[in-house]
Amino acid sequence: MRGRRFGTIVRAWMFFSGLAAWVLAAALALSGRLKWSMVFVVVALGLDAAGRAWSRRSPVPMPYFMNWVLGVPRGPHSPHHLKRVLQPRNGERILEVGSGIGVHALPIASSLLPDGVLDVLDVQKEMLEELKRRAASNDLTNIVATQGDAQALPYRDRTFDAAYMIGVLGEIPDAVAALRELARVLKPGGRLVICELLIDPDFVSLRTLREKTSDVGFVFERSTGPSFAYAAVFRLPVA
Repeated sequence: MRGRRFGTIVRAWMFFSGLAAWVLAAALALSGRLKWSMVFVVVALGLDAAGRAWSRRSPVPMPYFMNWVLGVPRGPHSPHHLKRVLQPRNGERILEVGSGIGVHALPIASSLLPDGVLDVLDVQKEMLEELKRRAASNDLTNIVATQGDAQALPYRDRTFDAAYMIGVLGEIPDAVAALRELARVLKPGGRLVICELLIDPDFVSLRTLREKTSDVGFVFERSTGPSFAYAAVFRLPVA
């Protein structure tokens, strides 16, 4: 627990320091001080590289106090785009791993009405409490929130029709274990959607993801978007 807390602090410090460096670089460039601007560009790039190295060495979830980042427009990973890729249908039971405050959960849950259910799992209780408050304010009653670990999903075999993760896989210490668990809880023919964005320090490349998913039995179906901001669809064999 202490190691996770330290990792969270380091990650947050690198994020905010890098952001400040980019802001300073832009301000200096606009004022014509290009040499100093380049210095801060190098600092920002260095902090980004260090943050990615730290994330690979010690993956940690985004801390709750940074949840405002989740509200930043997602572009190719917007809830609208996710719905087009995931294609949720009334009556299905779907799982979101690493739901955060529910940016994607609420629109997906709405798409499953009136008979479908969205289960959401997050390791942080504070994220789930915020998600439940937002769901209640939107009169959504078909969301089941569970605090738990993606590496040991608290669900029975062959429970879900589909599952998805948005920028979460790289935060899990054992990504293969999490994917193996998803293969266990999905029904035969079940689909899995994973979205990744390069600016995330926990970014998982599509090539790496395809290797990991293949190892646990998923079949790659298709991907949308560029390689630095992709949404990949996988499916379990029916037999």
